[in-house]
Amino acid sequence: MMAFASKLLVFVAFSLAVHNTVALKQKTTRIQFYMHDIVGGPQPTAVHSIAAMFGSISVMDNPLTATPSMNSTLVGRAQGIYAMSSQEKELSLLMTLTYAFTTGPYNGSTFSVVGRNPVMKEVREMPVVGGTGKFRLARGYCLARTYSMTQMEAVIGYNVTLLHY
Repeated sequence: MMAFASKLLVFVAFSLAVHNTVALKQKTTRIQFYMHDIVGGPQPTAVHSIAAMFGSISVMDNPLTATPSMNSTLVGRAQGIYAMSSQEKELSLLMTLTYAFTTGPYNGSTFSVVGRNPVMKEVREMPVVGGTGKFRLARGYCLARTYSMTQMEAVIGYNVTLLHY
């Protein structure tokens, strides 16, 4: 009788695990937006908190827009930290950012990126490591391309592929 009860318990636990796995259907979402990193002027959105070449740290709350124009629809904010992490010739940043959407179909949802950003490369790939709301349990990647850059502002285009539940 004890062996039957043990086998029944294992069967029920396995059935629940399979049911829960099937119930979570993975979705793929692709998003394009532009981040405006403004380091000067009357209202900067990124501020150096430790200034040096290697080891400099900036904190940001950058606007995300639908097109490269700052006057286009604001879709959210990029909030986080980036640090100068290379001592060699290649300029690279360590990015720790959360992209929070404030309008549209993803309003209230976020995803986070943590990774190396070799900023002088034409296309930079960074990992998506999590998300909330419609992007709960997100993983994936983003491709960043510098659209334009001046002494005061960089506009970065993002193409993001998210796998989520």
